[in-house]
Amino acid sequence: MSTTQPQFSLKDLAGNSHDYPRDKASVVCFVKEDCETCNTAAPVLEALHKAFGDKMDVLLISQSGEANTVFAERHDLTMPLLDDRSCKAAFEWDIESVPSVFWIDAAGTVQSQFEGFVRSDWEALAAEMSTTAGLPAAQIDWESLPAWRPGCGSKHLDPSVYDKLRAEADGSPIRARKIEVAPSDDVAEFMFDQGFSDGLPLVPPTPERVLRMLSGTHRDPQEVIASVPPNMGIATVEKIAINAVMAGCKPEYLPVVIAAVEAVCTDEFNIHGVTATTMGAAPVMIINGPIRHKIGMNMKLGALGAGNRANATIGRALRLVVRNVGGASTGGVERSTLGNPMKFTMCFAEWEERSPWAPLHVERGFDPEDSVVTVFAMTGGPVHIVDQTSRAPDQIAGSLGLGLEGVFLPKMRNLPVDALLVVCPEHIDTLTREGDFSKDRLRDQIQNVTTRPLTEMLMDENSGAGISAAAAEAMGPDAMARSVPKFAGKEFIHVVVAGSDAGKFSSAFHGWATGAVGSQSVSKKIDLG
Repeated sequence: MSTTQPQFSLKDLAGNSHDYPRDKASVVCFVKEDCETCNTAAPVLEALHKAFGDKMDVLLISQSGEANTVFAERHDLTMPLLDDRSCKAAFEWDIESVPSVFWIDAAGTVQSQFEGFVRSDWEALAAEMSTTAGLPAAQIDWESLPAWRPGCGSKHLDPSVYDKLRAEADGSPIRARKIEVAPSDDVAEFMFDQGFSDGLPLVPPTPERVLRMLSGTHRDPQEVIASVPPNMGIATVEKIAINAVMAGCKPEYLPVVIAAVEAVCTDEFNIHGVTATTMGAAPVMIINGPIRHKIGMNMKLGALGAGNRANATIGRALRLVVRNVGGASTGGVERSTLGNPMKFTMCFAEWEERSPWAPLHVERGFDPEDSVVTVFAMTGGPVHIVDQTSRAPDQIAGSLGLGLEGVFLPKMRNLPVDALLVVCPEHIDTLTREGDFSKDRLRDQIQNVTTRPLTEMLMDENSGAGISAAAAEAMGPDAMARSVPKFAGKEFIHVVVAGSDAGKFSSAFHGWATGAVGSQSVSKKIDLG
C-alpha cells in the first residue's frame, strides 16, 4: 500500500491530546466496547504496546464514549485509549468494521490494513513491529486465540450518525447559513418565533436531514431553480430541500416540489399576484404520470383531504418555499381578506386509470409516461357538487354545470376565470353508461345549462352585484337580451378524475383572475434524472 490517512487530534481518558500523524511508526486500531472481537483484540494490542511502545505508537481509538473507561479497566490497558465518540475519525478514515487496524510507517504511509480478528494477520503485524523496532517478539500466546472471528459494524455507519458526519464534512454540498439554537431553547418554538412556520409545527432542518433530502434528486444543490416573488429570493435546490424537510417530505418527493417551484415562479402563473390578492388565491397542484404510484400519492378515497403524507407535505413544501424564500408571509405581502385553508397545502394526484379520458398532462401536451405537476391559482374549494339521483349522462353533466354557478357569484357570467372540476368515479360511471362521453361534451353541457340572459344579471333589491342600470342602458335592450354562459369559453373548464368508488359527490375549485391580468395554469415535467 502507499496511502496516507487523515490527521486527527483526540483525547485519552486522562484528557491528554494525541495528534496524528507523528514522525514515528504507528499502529492505529478502531474499536468499540460492546464488540466481542474488539475485546479479543485488546489484550493483543496491549501486549504490542508494552513490547514496542518506546519505539512506536500503539493507539486505540474507541467509539464508546462513557463506556471507554469500562473497556480500559476490563483489559488493564496502559496504552492510550482515545475518545472518538463523535465517530469523526472513523468517518474520515473510512472504516467499515471494528476492530480495524492500520500499520503505518514513520513517513505516514499505510503498510498494511485489516479488519476483524484473523490470527495470521495479527501475527504478521507483530512480526513487522518487532523487525521495525529491532526488539524481541511480543509475549503473546497465539495458540489461545481464535483463528478467525468477524468484526462488528463501525458505529459511524449508523444512518443517524453517518448523515450528520457527512453533512459536517469538508466538501458537504450544504451552503445555507447555519442557525445555532441554544441547548435550553425548544427547537419547535424557536422556529415559530423566527417566522419560518405556516402556523403548524415544523421538522427541524438539521444538516443530516437536508443531506438526506438532497439524495432525492440528481440536481446540484446549488443549482438555481427560480427567483421567488415577492422578494425575488433565490431558490436553489438546497433551499427547496430545507423547506421540504420542514414540511415533512420524504427525499423521493423532492423532484415534485422542485417542479412545482419552477411552475409557480413563471410569469404566467404570477405567484406574486396569487399571494398578494385579497381574494385569497392559493396554488392547487395536480400530479400526473408514474410518479403518483412511485411515491404513494392519494388519488382515491379522501384524495382532496388529509391522511396522505405525499399529498400533504408536497403542497406544504411549496407554500413554505414561497413564504421563507420569497418572503410572502401573512400580514406582509400576503393580504388575503379571509385567508384560505389551501394556503397550508393543496396537492393531489389524478386517478388516470379510472378516467375514460386522456389525463390532464396529456391534454396539455405531455407524453403519458411523463410525470408532470400542474398548478392552478384557486380562490375557493373544494366545493361539493351533490347529485345522487341522476341516471342519464347529460343529467349528471348538467348537475356538474349547475354546481359551478356559484363561481364568484351566480350573477356573474361570461367569466374569463378557470374552474377545476374533480369528477368522482360514480359520476364518471353515469356519464359513460351509454358509451363515450367526451370532456368536450361535458364542457358544452356545462356551458349550456349555465347560459342565462343578461337581464338576469342586473343589480336589484336582492343583490347590488351585477350589471348596473346605467351600464344596461348604455348596452341597449338588444345586447341585454343576449344570453351568455357562465364561462367566457369552455377552455376555462379543466376536468380531472379523483375520489373513492363509493359516493356521488364531485367537487370544484373556483379560480382567480385568469390570463395576463391574473394567473394562467402552468405544467412542468418532473425531472427524475
